Amino acid sequence: MSTGTHGTRADGDPPVAAGSQPLLHQHGPEVQPFNTMRQLPIALSFESRLQSVQMLNRILADQQILYAHYKKYHWLMRGPTFYQLHLLLDKHAAEQLELIDEVAERIQTLGGVAVGDPRHVAEITKLQRPPDGAEDVPSMLSRLLEDHEIIIGVVREAIEKTGETGDAGTNDLLTGTVLRRHEMHTWFVAEHLVDVPLVKE
Repeated sequence: MSTGTHGTRADGDPPVAAGSQPLLHQHGPEVQPFNTMRQLPIALSFESRLQSVQMLNRILADQQILYAHYKKYHWLMRGPTFYQLHLLLDKHAAEQLELIDEVAERIQTLGGVAVGDPRHVAEITKLQRPPDGAEDVPSMLSRLLEDHEIIIGVVREAIEKTGETGDAGTNDLLTGTVLRRHEMHTWFVAEHLVDVPLVKE
C-alpha cells in the first residue's frame, strides 16, 4: 500500500518508520553562489584560483555545447560515409563528456562552482547556434571544426595565464588533456572534408 509524503499509509494504518521515508520537496538557500570561491588549502592565491575558475567555466560551457552538437550531428549524419561518421561523432561525444567531467571537477577543486544547467551554459558559451533542422554533411562537420577552433583559442589563452599565475594543476589539465584532445578531434573531423575520390578513374 502506498504512503503519503509524511509517511502515513494511504489505508489509514500507522505511519511507516521515520527513518525509511524520504523527506521530499526540500528547497533551501543557495549555499555558494556562482562565481564565488571557497577557501581550500591548496597553496594557491584567491586571485589565481578565481581567474582559473572563470576561464574554466567558459571552457566548460563551450564543451557542453560542443558535446550537444556532436550528439545532434551523430543522429543526423547521412550519405555514403554514414556508418563511419555516425560512430566517429559518437566516440568524440563520449570523449567530450570525459573532458567536461574533468574540467568541472577541477573547478570544484579550486573552490569554485561549475556551470551545469543548460540554460546557464547558453548564457556563457560563445559557440554559434546551428539551425534547428538538418544541414548537409560538410556543413555539419565544418561547424564542429569551428567549435573546436574557438575552444582551442580559449584553452591556449588559459594555458598562458595559468602558467603566469602558478596554477600548475589547471595548466597541466589544459595542456596535457584538454588541448590535445581537441586538437586530435579537429584532425579526425577535418580529414573527412578532404575532397579525395574513393577510387581513381
